Amino acid sequence: MNAQLQPTGSAYFISKETALVESHTLSILVDNEPGVLARVIGLFSGRGYNIESLTVSETEHQSHLSRITIVTRGTPQVLEQIKSQLERIVPVHRVVDLTVRAREMGQERPIERELALVKVAGNGEHRVEALRLAEAFHAKVIDATVSHFVFEITGKSSKIDQFLAIMAPLGLIEVCRTGVAAMNRGAQGM
Repeated sequence: MNAQLQPTGSAYFISKETALVESHTLSILVDNEPGVLARVIGLFSGRGYNIESLTVSETEHQSHLSRITIVTRGTPQVLEQIKSQLERIVPVHRVVDLTVRAREMGQERPIERELALVKVAGNGEHRVEALRLAEAFHAKVIDATVSHFVFEITGKSSKIDQFLAIMAPLGLIEVCRTGVAAMNRGAQGM
C-alpha cells in the first residue's frame, strides 16, 4: 500500500493523532464547457492539495459530458473533504473515489493505465539493449532513425517508471506521459 503516517489537524480541530496518507484515484463527471477544469483545479490549488496525475476527455458526446481523472494523496479525512468540495461545484455531476469503490468490491485498486512516449538515443550496444528491453516491456517502436527511437508504452504507472529507469543510462532524451486513466472492475458504471 502507498501510505505513510502524517499528522492530521485543521484550523478548527488541532489534533496530535496520526492518519495514513494514501494515494487515491478520483473520477469526476462534469459538463464539457469552458472553465470547468479551471474550477476543479482551482479547488485543489486553493486549498493546497497536490495533483499527482490529471487526465480529461469528453466521454459522452451526446450529453456533452467529460470525465476528469485525478490521482491525489491525503488522509481519509482530507480525501473525503476533497470529494465533498468537488461535489459542490455546479457543473460537476458525479464524484467517485475509485480507490474506495475498489476496496468495497474486495479489490486493492481500480484498473489504472497510463501511456508514455519515450525518446531514447542510441548507437551500437546501447541501441541493441534499448530494443531488447523495450520488447521485454512490450513497448512499441513508433519512430526510429539511425540515432534514436521513440517508444510507446502502456501500463501501470509503476511499469512506466521502471521502463524509464532502465532507459536512463541507455540515452533517455525525452518523456511525455498521458496521466492515469482509471475505472473500476465489474459491470457497474461510474
